[in-house]
Amino acid sequence: MTVLRKLVGQTAVYGLSSIVGRLLNFLLVPLYTTIFVPDEFGVLSVLMSWVAFAMVVLSYGLETSFFHFAAKEKNQANVFSTGLLSLALSTSFFLVLTVPNSISIARLLHVPENPLFITLLAFTIALDTLTTLPFAKLRLDNRPWRFASIRLVNISINIGLNLFFFLLCPELLKQGYSASFFTTIYDPTFGIGYIFVSYLVSSFITCMLLLPQFFKVRLIFDFVLWKRMISYGLPLLIGGLAYVVNEMIDKILLVYLLPPTIASTQVGIYSACYKISIFMTLFIQAYRYGVEPFFFTQSQKADAKKQFANLMRYFVAFTSFIFLGVNVFIDFLKAFIRDDSYHVGLKVVPILLLANLFAGVYYNLSVWYKVTGKTRYGAYFSVFGALITITLNIILIPSMSYFGSAYATLFCYFSMCVASYYVGRNHYSIPYNFKFIALYLSSAIGLYYIWYYLRFENNLANSISSFSICFVYMLIVLAVEKKKRTTFIP
Repeated sequence: MTVLRKLVGQTAVYGLSSIVGRLLNFLLVPLYTTIFVPDEFGVLSVLMSWVAFAMVVLSYGLETSFFHFAAKEKNQANVFSTGLLSLALSTSFFLVLTVPNSISIARLLHVPENPLFITLLAFTIALDTLTTLPFAKLRLDNRPWRFASIRLVNISINIGLNLFFFLLCPELLKQGYSASFFTTIYDPTFGIGYIFVSYLVSSFITCMLLLPQFFKVRLIFDFVLWKRMISYGLPLLIGGLAYVVNEMIDKILLVYLLPPTIASTQVGIYSACYKISIFMTLFIQAYRYGVEPFFFTQSQKADAKKQFANLMRYFVAFTSFIFLGVNVFIDFLKAFIRDDSYHVGLKVVPILLLANLFAGVYYNLSVWYKVTGKTRYGAYFSVFGALITITLNIILIPSMSYFGSAYATLFCYFSMCVASYYVGRNHYSIPYNFKFIALYLSSAIGLYYIWYYLRFENNLANSISSFSICFVYMLIVLAVEKKKRTTFIP
């Protein structure tokens, strides 16, 4: 129990830094949608999608590979040193390729007027890649508070710089402040470029805070060990790329498949409205941090499968409530997207929430290949999902714009759920009660449509109806659970 408590406590600390970071970044959305038109916000979203791809490729599975070999090898320092030197060499090669060719890359990514953005992002990616193993070493050394504190410093600096460039500087300029220091660092025409400056500065300071991790080890490159680490990590790279495709490729394909005159604007609207689904994403992320150790600690017990089935039912009940709550209070939540020109895309939010719900269901279903050690199936399902995502985006975007992307994401995760369930039945069959799962999900969807078609123009009446709809859903769940009389932990 002492070990389990320690594990849960560390998981909570690691999760806190990640969840707080995502939540604080979400709170920048009102700022960005006030300052930037959808076209500019679209450019930001597309470039950050490419950053996600670059980070997966440049780390090429070495983080997990480091954990694996550090546990097996007698000399852990050699594993860290070999991995770090490998990342340093590949990252340097990346910079040599990208920085001198920033103009060509900017043209290729449909931002020809902003090659400096590419250079800023290239250096940010390089610094973040180099910190991958030092952060992993902190986790391996059981130093969660050091890990979380550095992460939170990174987030704080990034947000502080955003507020400085987008709130303080324009206000000082408006008041006629023109000191040489101020005019040297601030140009009002640079726009979203200051977001990339903020990322770069915060990444640089993070790298400086991790320098002790770099200096603690003697740099030795073990070529034989490196080949083993690469061999272990490459399948993880494929799975990681497939995951990023499922999450990010839609914004990139929108740029290439829509007419150039509207592409960035459509991406901007879609990305801003996508942010509202963060309430589902945050819960699922927190759930993942907490439930991972539960999967493995319960897997050896006689009633493990019953516990996993119960867990799935409760998960769907709660995420269905999030789906319903976000949708019926959308008139309140849309205030986070300040510019009304973005609101035309709000109808995509229910689809994205449902897609993220199924992503969480898939995570629950993944328990079978994790506890049986057949993790290769995770890569198979991810690649399967990525192929569906790409195919449906190509088919649907030309006629449906970002609605096609949203439906592609929904169908992708639903298909992955179906595939994982049917394959898993032959390896580790879990008695999920789909009657109750379907009841909770269909109740939430049905109540949402009742609210949607009966919504009032009066804000007070609309708020009362929203609370009433959520209350009805809770009564349904409580009535079902009381009748079923199940206990989460016997």
